[in-house]
Amino acid sequence: MRIAPLKPAPLKPALLALALLCPAAPVLAAANAELHCGQLFDARSGRLLGPHTVQVQDGRIAAVAAGIPAGSTGAALDLRGHNCMPGWTDLHVHLEDQSSPQSYSEGFRLDPVDYAFRSVGYAEKTLLAGFTSVRDLGGDVALHLRDAVNQGRVRGPRIFAAGRSIATTGGHADPTNGYNSTLSHLLGPPGPTEGVINSIDDARQAVRQRYKEGSDVIKITATGGVLSYARSGDAPQFTVDEVKAVVDTARDYGYRVAAHAHGTEGMKRAVLAGVTSIEHGTYMDDEVVRLMKQHGTWYVPTISAGRFVADKAKVDGYFPEVVRPKAARIGAQIQDTFAKAYKAGVKIGFGTDMGVGPHGDNAREFIYMVEAGMPAAAALQSATIRAAEVLGVDDQGVLEAGKRADIVAVPGDPLADIARVMQVDFVMKDGTVYRQPGDVVAAGAP
Repeated sequence: MRIAPLKPAPLKPALLALALLCPAAPVLAAANAELHCGQLFDARSGRLLGPHTVQVQDGRIAAVAAGIPAGSTGAALDLRGHNCMPGWTDLHVHLEDQSSPQSYSEGFRLDPVDYAFRSVGYAEKTLLAGFTSVRDLGGDVALHLRDAVNQGRVRGPRIFAAGRSIATTGGHADPTNGYNSTLSHLLGPPGPTEGVINSIDDARQAVRQRYKEGSDVIKITATGGVLSYARSGDAPQFTVDEVKAVVDTARDYGYRVAAHAHGTEGMKRAVLAGVTSIEHGTYMDDEVVRLMKQHGTWYVPTISAGRFVADKAKVDGYFPEVVRPKAARIGAQIQDTFAKAYKAGVKIGFGTDMGVGPHGDNAREFIYMVEAGMPAAAALQSATIRAAEVLGVDDQGVLEAGKRADIVAVPGDPLADIARVMQVDFVMKDGTVYRQPGDVVAAGAP
């Protein structure tokens, strides 16, 4: 959910900031490791299995075997009091921002380099909370942060980055919403380069611009949004032909398309155009449910964001007055919509919209999903094997030989008590350990 106004300065300073940061050393660089797990979550079946041994070599899982060898040495990673599971994926985050009463003014005061420095801390919090992969759906910094993480310069999850979202003039992701007439005149109307389109040709150009910039996924704002400085939170904001032009062009480049959408008409247009996922989906009705099931469209609910904004709408001065009623109305509805969608059989992937709420609190979404009627096993699957399906990757999301060594562990049984997900004791990404039992975590981290 993009809320900061356009930052006209070039992005190179943000990249420079990330390049200058020194990486914090991981807890343990384990090219080869053996994990002794008291229990193991099988993401394919949704079952919790007994003691297992997981062998890791060169960042990949080499073998997974039932039982723990007798007479094991101290060289193994002792997780016998823990449940091991695949590293979690959050399919909807914004790592450069975090909501505050100052969010709407910061874009006029802060430079891209400021957002870059802040994103490093948000990325590390997310990783230490057990999320080894994220899909960042809109932001200038994410592409550079992704590269910095991949290069080992900073600690963070694997990032699938959208870059700038694609919107229409005045739409949810128009970066100039809220500008006065003087600023609007000086900067001129944003176009496809800035992610703003008003025609089929613009739609194609915007996708091609994201390709030029190195995006991993395309994000469109198919309806109004809660936190944008605009009156409507749910009206459709693309024509059918414009959405189809985005999706068709994205398909040419091998992209999947995520569609922010609250209102029914915008959702229908997006689903019929062939988007991969609907984000938020607040006013999803029976027709939208039917269409999503028919077309195999994924739903990423972001209950956490809904509950956060509904709560903050009660606080005087937290949101501008044009935003406050949207936050109160739409935010409170998302958990009920999720319950309806799950009961109806819509495919669900895990996503929080963190950046709206506090980074590092991502796992609380599991608790909200279970509260709404989803079994704990299905909730965990939504952030593991199902999330991998949404991303279109086949090398993560399960603990099997040949897959990435992305592993998290929590004490106790999360299927019996989903709140255990808030007690992550162990995090491994690509065979490197970033957190293990007994670690003292820095203040502010989960």
